[in-house]
Amino acid sequence: MTRTNRDRDAEHEAIRAAATRLLAGTPFRSTAGKLTGTELITECGLRRDIVYGDHKDLVDEFKARAKAQNCTPQAAQRMAEDNTALRDALAKTKDELAAERERVCALVRATAELSLELDRAREELAATHQVTGLPGARG
Repeated sequence: MTRTNRDRDAEHEAIRAAATRLLAGTPFRSTAGKLTGTELITECGLRRDIVYGDHKDLVDEFKARAKAQNCTPQAAQRMAEDNTALRDALAKTKDELAAERERVCALVRATAELSLELDRAREELAATHQVTGLPGARG
């Protein structure tokens, strides 16, 4: 098995750039964006044996920085805050919609009752509608 010549400096920079992106909350390759060694490997695009074999110090540095950042990237914190605000707004909108639906039901009932009363009044008027014309002076 022949070993290919590797550019360790390029690998080093790829790992550092991946760590920076993950810590900033702007990953390119990682879909989860978690601050773990596995996500670092996914983000940098290198094989696990290369990262842990030759660049273990960078992995340890990344883990320390992640721990110092409370394991939640700032972008993820902002997304969580936005999510909470949107959930609150959705709950308020649902409550308003439920109240509006109750008002609509009440208006539909009132309209139906008034329509029945109007029909009854018309029937009563038609039954007693014996208007006699008065003789008048025509000219």
